Amino acid sequence: MLAAVLLAMTIPGSRALAGDYPAHPVRIIVPFGAGGPADVTARLIGNHLQASLGQPFIVENHAGAGGVIGTQEAVKSPPDGYTLLMISNTQTTNESFAPQRKYILMRDLAPIAPINHADLVIAVSPQVPAKTLTELIALAKAKPGTLNYASAGQGTPYHMAGELLRSMAGIDIVHVPYRNSGEARSGVIGGQTQMMIDAVTTMAPNVAAGQVRALATTGKTRSTVLPDVPTVDEAGVSGYEATIWLGLMAPAGTPKPVIDKLNAAVNDVLKRPDVVRLWAEQGAVPMSMTPEQFDQYLRSDVEKWANVVNRFGDKP
Repeated sequence: MLAAVLLAMTIPGSRALAGDYPAHPVRIIVPFGAGGPADVTARLIGNHLQASLGQPFIVENHAGAGGVIGTQEAVKSPPDGYTLLMISNTQTTNESFAPQRKYILMRDLAPIAPINHADLVIAVSPQVPAKTLTELIALAKAKPGTLNYASAGQGTPYHMAGELLRSMAGIDIVHVPYRNSGEARSGVIGGQTQMMIDAVTTMAPNVAAGQVRALATTGKTRSTVLPDVPTVDEAGVSGYEATIWLGLMAPAGTPKPVIDKLNAAVNDVLKRPDVVRLWAEQGAVPMSMTPEQFDQYLRSDVEKWANVVNRFGDKP
């Protein structure tokens, strides 16, 4: 009888919670620096969610430790739907790459929805003499340990893409982690580091301005934004592929009706012609899934990157 009474009490409450949500501003924690793909995407999504759900969605940057600091901030937040976390394959990589973290991704956070994915581009400083990826690999083999590549931090997609290239091309290049992708990009443009594997969405304008030289993109097919640049596979490293994807999670225990409401709102944004067109111009592709489908996607990605990290054998 007690169970029946509790059930009768909780079901209407859950419906009311979903109907009333959000009743005040929601924060989106971005565990990376300002100006990178996650930050830019969070602000775009937040603006559209504010328009559709009637409350401000405020982006907060909590960068550091390859996304661990911001993720931990989200994990310890109340599971009430008013703290969301922007994630990427950094978080799924960190499950096997960042032993210092104080959380387990799929235990302490609940999937909401993926957002988009994009190819990366291997870009070098104009001071580097290599004009093609083949020439860059030859240069790295001729002078092992002398070429540096920048990233937004340990375990980020840019770092893992660099390690994947190092492993598959058989070259000795040195990782230089910066605090965020903007600083890493500036390091390559300024010549402090020789190269970076960065998101096409953010590096393409620097390529167009002649600040860096694009040698290859990392998808299965050529990027629509940089169609004259070959893929890494085309350029001679057979089978190479790396991308960056973005999504939203919330603290574990966030009510399922709230998760479902957010999922529906995000998927509505992904269908907007203006959003699809904007991302297409930047080389990003929308990803639409239910929370359950996104859960399976994340679990598969955790396993994928665990296998890659084990292949490298050099955790920080």
